[in-house]
Amino acid sequence: MVGKRVLGLFILANIVYILMLVVTIPRTMDFSNGMDLLDMMPMGYDWAYVDKLFSNLGEEGRSNYLTVQLPVDMLYPFLFGISYCLVIAYFINKLNRLHSPCIFLCLLPILAGIADYLENFGIISMLKGYPDLSEFSVNMTSIFSVVKSTSTSVFFIAIIIMLLILGFQAISRKKVRA
Repeated sequence: MVGKRVLGLFILANIVYILMLVVTIPRTMDFSNGMDLLDMMPMGYDWAYVDKLFSNLGEEGRSNYLTVQLPVDMLYPFLFGISYCLVIAYFINKLNRLHSPCIFLCLLPILAGIADYLENFGIISMLKGYPDLSEFSVNMTSIFSVVKSTSTSVFFIAIIIMLLILGFQAISRKKVRA
């Protein structure tokens, strides 16, 4: 039963993510003259970039960012954090490492989700305050964007390594039986 709930959360998280990638982000980027949205900049950004992006978006684009993209993106960090925490715990358990320091890997998607929320709150604040952008708010929001992308990347690397280990173990077991 727990597996079905985890699978359900995983599917829901990915449906929301696909919705953002296919609908809300492209819809908002229609106003940006080809500039990436802040949510999609894993290496961060500076004051000049944010100012130019918000200027390019115009009032309608900034409104779309605030009322279409960000509300959907307020669901995703929770779904990502919880479902991927449970997914990585599942693989750690399969590796018989649940009672080892590996369990701390479960915190990576939670950290990514928290950073995503902090990034979203920063973007909301900047959109509402535009054209008055403070260097501090841009820098803090950019840091949260980098933390989100870094923790997400480390998480996916950890999952890939676990899947490779599990695959090698399965192959080894088949060879021993043969």
